[in-house]
Amino acid sequence: MTIPHGTILGGLSTLPDLAQGLAAYRDVLGLELVEQGELAHDLAASWDCPANAGSPYAVLRPTSGAPCWFRLVEQPAHSDFKPTTTYGWAAFETTVADVWHWPEALPPDLFEIVGPPKVLENIEPAFIPMQALGPGREMIYLNQVLGDLPDTDLPRAGSPVDRIFIVVLATPSREDSIAWYCDRLGLVRGADYTLPYSMINDAFGLPPETQTTITMVSHGRMPIVEVDDYPENASARARHEGMLPPGNALVTLAVRDLDACDGDWLTPPQVHGGVLYEGRRAATTIGAGGELVECVEVG
Repeated sequence: MTIPHGTILGGLSTLPDLAQGLAAYRDVLGLELVEQGELAHDLAASWDCPANAGSPYAVLRPTSGAPCWFRLVEQPAHSDFKPTTTYGWAAFETTVADVWHWPEALPPDLFEIVGPPKVLENIEPAFIPMQALGPGREMIYLNQVLGDLPDTDLPRAGSPVDRIFIVVLATPSREDSIAWYCDRLGLVRGADYTLPYSMINDAFGLPPETQTTITMVSHGRMPIVEVDDYPENASARARHEGMLPPGNALVTLAVRDLDACDGDWLTPPQVHGGVLYEGRRAATTIGAGGELVECVEVG
């Protein structure tokens, strides 16, 4: 299988109880558990999170077989973490077969629905989004794709919950973050959209009509990173010393050639064990919004 440059290979979320995570992602969302164990020291070091070495983790994958892995790492919850108010990875957007199935199907002890399905305003209705928080207060969007956008192809689901096809970034400077992905990783700036973003407005107590501008960073017609403007009172994400950020913690992207990326890698590129890497070199860097970006070389 050829994996294009920029493909989202995975999203990593932290949570206080891995058993709850498996109940949510495997038993409710229907993802396949493909790996489980304790986090290797070299992998934790590559993320500059040495205190996560030995942490229980699991890797899940859509039953469609799409090359996208959902990783869950157990670590203590952080009392100061409030979703959608801090810089870093804000959400992972997945494509689902039937968004209207999920409001009744998500058990409230595992998921908190924060945005029921609705048709977007001021944007072509290419998909119907729904937003929920998982057991680590990580944000996951369940989006049913209806069609493509004029400059973007959107993937249809091959399983009830399928791949992550957009990762949402909250950043202190949208322009700096866009430039970072274009200059460092060879991606391309896509279209801007301005719309009332209910997730941001609700989190910051803003009037519902408040407009937010978002920009898509893409490769060809494939969307990758949605870069969001955030209000001035957003802040850096609190985290435990030596550990991953709480919630949506890390994104893994495919790149053709690690040596062609201007990465400022936290540790030199190396091969890690595990199903996501499949014997490929990987290295992690920090984006302009403080987000952890892991790159895996796919040739």
